[in-house]
Amino acid sequence: MPASESAPSALRLNLRIFSVVMFNFANYLTIGLPLAVLPGYVHEHLGFSAFWAGLVISLQYFTTLLSRPQSGRIAYEKGPKKVVVLGLCGAVVSGVFYALAAWNDSSPIMALTLLCIGRLILGAGQSFAGTGATLWGVGVVGSRHIGRVISWNGVATYGAMAIGAPLGVWINHIGGLKLVSYTVITIALLFVLLALPREAAKVTPGKKLPFREVLGKVWVYGIVLALASVGFGVIATFITLFYADRHWEGAALTLTIFSCAFVGVRLLFPNSINRFGGLRVAIVCFAVEITGLLLIWSAALPLMAELGAFLAGAGFSLVFPSLGVLAVKVVAPQNQGSALATYTLFLDLSLGLVGPLAGVMMGYTGVGAIYLAAAVLVSVGLLMTLRLSRRGITLAQEETLSSRQ
Repeated sequence: MPASESAPSALRLNLRIFSVVMFNFANYLTIGLPLAVLPGYVHEHLGFSAFWAGLVISLQYFTTLLSRPQSGRIAYEKGPKKVVVLGLCGAVVSGVFYALAAWNDSSPIMALTLLCIGRLILGAGQSFAGTGATLWGVGVVGSRHIGRVISWNGVATYGAMAIGAPLGVWINHIGGLKLVSYTVITIALLFVLLALPREAAKVTPGKKLPFREVLGKVWVYGIVLALASVGFGVIATFITLFYADRHWEGAALTLTIFSCAFVGVRLLFPNSINRFGGLRVAIVCFAVEITGLLLIWSAALPLMAELGAFLAGAGFSLVFPSLGVLAVKVVAPQNQGSALATYTLFLDLSLGLVGPLAGVMMGYTGVGAIYLAAAVLVSVGLLMTLRLSRRGITLAQEETLSSRQ
């Protein structure tokens, strides 16, 4: 949007952002549909260990991690719209591999291999669609609204997962993994067709920093984000096995509660970061997330686990935008997309490692202990955020003293 153009109303601005982030909603809906289905399918139906159940989920995040830099580069070279379409096509292909796995479940190794390939392709698709939608949104409303674009992308992401998890379980109950895979293919194809006629956004001109320089500027915020993401990782990947271990029902509902809390906090407190500052908001969020994880760890009843998931989702909700706004401000506007993609790498890395590592840990300690371990790691993130906040206060005091002299 040109600098001379008057700022649109909040409603109009949000509608313009929504017209783009709906493609990220579709992207994450294809992620959410099998999320509560695949761990049980791998562990109980195919007969593999919890390690493999966690790895099948986490493989997606490894390819997301590896493809983030490429997605940002291609978005600048070809435009974010093309990157979004490529990402949604990846979701289509992943659905095809889910279907092939379901058709070959008489051979567990073959089915597991096909699932792994599908998850790897989905990870690249997630990276392309997510990065492309964010940059497309920024191109539509201007870089000064990047915080709002990030926030709405988060609402779309976890809103889709809130819908997708129970919907996937219901579809699986009706027609098994085959019907889940067909649903994934249909949704992704539909939004590819919706994206194709849309007007593409212009790329911001200017010198682009190499990945290494961008990484050097945002890595501290990324490490804190990675620690915060551990809680989401263990809930998204293992809550179904946690409930099965305790002979409870309603694991998909718990995933929905987590996602609804996430979305609700972003909708209720849209201006909290601008009002209180990113680091202050992040500190409160960490404390709430830790409380939620400890509740799940100590849960003796499903209600306690549901309350814990609610608090964990509410706490995790604003961590990404509160630190992300700070991360993108350390670079020039033409490099903010790269900074955001690089910052998001740490989320992908965290979620990629959580699945297999927590799966191994479960073999020695049981499923409940992984939520205590997650709370400890999130606490480290809280300590790092407190240190960043203190350093920020110290720098501000030094600048005030120097200005008086």
